[in-house]
Amino acid sequence: MEKRMYPAGFKGRAKRLTVIDIARVGRLIGTGEDEIRAVIEVETSGGGFDNKGRPKMLFEPHVFWRELGPGQKRTTAEATGLAYQRWGSAPYPKDSYPRLALAMKIDAAAALRSASWGLGQVLGFNHKAAGYASAGDMVEAFCDSETAHLEAMISFIISEDLDDELRRHDWSAFARGYNGAGYATHGYHTKLAAAFKRWQAIPDALAPACPKIGLGSRNDAVRHAQARLTALGFDTKGTDGIFGANTRAATIAFQKSAGLAPDGIIGPISWAALLKEN
Repeated sequence: MEKRMYPAGFKGRAKRLTVIDIARVGRLIGTGEDEIRAVIEVETSGGGFDNKGRPKMLFEPHVFWRELGPGQKRTTAEATGLAYQRWGSAPYPKDSYPRLALAMKIDAAAALRSASWGLGQVLGFNHKAAGYASAGDMVEAFCDSETAHLEAMISFIISEDLDDELRRHDWSAFARGYNGAGYATHGYHTKLAAAFKRWQAIPDALAPACPKIGLGSRNDAVRHAQARLTALGFDTKGTDGIFGANTRAATIAFQKSAGLAPDGIIGPISWAALLKEN
C-alpha cells in the first residue's frame, strides 16, 4: 500500500528551477549548463510542471502491465485499457492524470511506479536510482520543486553510469541508457545533439557570475559569495564585494564544513557546494 504523502491533485508549491540550480548540478557531475539543458529540453521542453501546476507526467500502460504482474489486478487493468503488454499498443491521451487516477484505484503504488515524472521524466520504478525510498516519496518532492526533479535526474544518470556519456557528448550511448533500446526510433540521440548545439550558441547564464575568486578579488561574484556564506552562517563581516581577510576566513570555515580543501579560494568545486542549498 502506497501511503499518500504528496498533495491532493498533485499540486504543491511548484517552485521553478533557477539558473543557479542548473549551473550547480552541472558542476557536480563535471558538465556545463548546456548538457543539462539539452536533456531537460528533449524530455519536457524545458519545464517540469504543466499548466495546472502539477509535475509533468506520462502514464505508461505497458509499464503498469509489468508492475502489476499476473493476477486479477492486471486483468482488470487490461479490460479497462489501463495496461497492455507492449508499448505503442494504443495512443496516449494529452493528459495522463485521469488515466493515472483510474490506475491508482487498482494499485496506487504500481500506478506511481508506472509513470514518468518531472523535468527528466524519471520513471517511478527508478525511484531508488533517483534517490528516493519509494515512488510516492519522489512524487511528493516533485510536487514541491523543479530542483528536486533535476537532482533526481542527475542521481539517476550517475546511478546508471551515464555521466561519462554525457560529459563526452556521446548522445547515442546516453540516449540508449536513459531512454531504452528503442531510442533511435524516436530520434532521442539526434534531438539531444541538436538541443546541445543550440544551447552551446547561448552564453552560460552564470559563467560571468561564478569565476574563480580569492584574496584581493573585487567584483559582484565576491558579493554573491559573501551573501551565500553569510546566509549559511559563515560571517564575512559584510557584503562589500571585496575578498578580504574576513571573507577568506569565512570561506575556509565553509570549505572545512563541506569537506573541501580549505584553501580559501572559491573555484568551481567550492561554488557548487556554496550554491547547493540555493
